[in-house]
Amino acid sequence: MKKVFYLKTCDTCQKILKQFDLKDWQLREIKTEPITKEELEEMSKLSKTYEALFSRRSTQIKSRGIDVKTLQEKDFKELLLDHYTFLKRPVFLTDQEIFIGNDKKNVEALKNFFGISE
Repeated sequence: MKKVFYLKTCDTCQKILKQFDLKDWQLREIKTEPITKEELEEMSKLSKTYEALFSRRSTQIKSRGIDVKTLQEKDFKELLLDHYTFLKRPVFLTDQEIFIGNDKKNVEALKNFFGISE
């Protein structure tokens, strides 16, 4: 399995995706094709928590009045399934590894995974 979950309107996602050869990867645009419960469970097995997949930058947090500090694992899971903006993106998922988000450390790990050196 090689999947990338991303948002086509996210410039950061697009910039990251352009860096890699993804012809063997399944690309999933999460707004038009939301993640499934099974896919989320696969992600959580590799990430060890739903919270690791949760974007604290989602505009839905403020609009729904969510206090992130009070959320439990089950809450993160429900929110991730409820609205695509709660997923930290992009997410690169293989059978053994997961790369979550756009922080510098994650992008460097992705470059190593793809064998790209700078």
